[in-house]
Amino acid sequence: MELKKLEEIFQHKIDNEIKIEPKDWMPEAYRKTNIRQISQHAHSEVVGMLPEGNWITRAPSLKRKAILLAKIQDEAGHGLYLYSAAETLGISRDEMIEQLHSGRAKYSSIFNYPTLTWADMGAIGWLVDGAAIINQVMLCRTSYGPYARGMVRICKEESFHQRQGFEILYVLSQGTDAQKAMCQDAINRWWWPSLMMFGPTDAESSNSEQSMLWKIKRKSNDELRQQFVDMIAEQVKVLGMTLPDADLKWNETKKHYDFGAINWNEFWNVVKGNGPCNKQRLNARIAAHQNGAWVREAAIAYAEKQKNKHKAA
Repeated sequence: MELKKLEEIFQHKIDNEIKIEPKDWMPEAYRKTNIRQISQHAHSEVVGMLPEGNWITRAPSLKRKAILLAKIQDEAGHGLYLYSAAETLGISRDEMIEQLHSGRAKYSSIFNYPTLTWADMGAIGWLVDGAAIINQVMLCRTSYGPYARGMVRICKEESFHQRQGFEILYVLSQGTDAQKAMCQDAINRWWWPSLMMFGPTDAESSNSEQSMLWKIKRKSNDELRQQFVDMIAEQVKVLGMTLPDADLKWNETKKHYDFGAINWNEFWNVVKGNGPCNKQRLNARIAAHQNGAWVREAAIAYAEKQKNKHKAA
């Protein structure tokens, strides 16, 4: 009876848009679902620094280099906010990182694709961060308080990232024939993986129904994907480019764009670790963590020194 009462109070808060806070009672499944989603989001932000990091030394100007560095720094900050939010659910930072390095935890499949040209920096900003914004704006209203509050700042910064990416592509689209071709090639390569970022179809998404009931998610995978297609199909016209989908067309009856079939075999193959850069990304992340051990040790030693100094005072 006591458990039933706690469940009723919990669901009453959810139904009445009252945030669930770290010290509130919550079902264990709710806790685990949030840990899985928030930690996966954090891993994606951190691993997502790697494809762009490849272009810091090759950016075409000092201005472009400074902007790219600032963006990558933002992504590191997003990872920090999200790891901190997940820790309020009772999991440690070390445990989450171990899950990532061991392959038990996933990150967004989009970051397992290579960045071949400078135009890819634009495509990632416009398409990948654009898809992230569509997915993450609703998370500003997710039911778990620390996650929702962290997402407010993240979404503001991601909005800048999308505009920055679009601007890169726009400049290329106004350039030489070679630059226009580079722009179109990047769009062609990143379009379909960007659609996969929203996850499997609603019929195949095992967690969506319960997450919607708990208001962890506010919209389904397919709803978010359709919203993204409708947005990008209009924005691409400004670039004078095309999306690589012969079936893309406006449906007057539905007031939405129809689009072609997604290659879900490719999606699941990448998720299972067989994408173009899966091993490269994970190995780079593990190496960075190991090489940065001395920084963490120094920070702990400094904090302990300061603590002892205050005690002595």
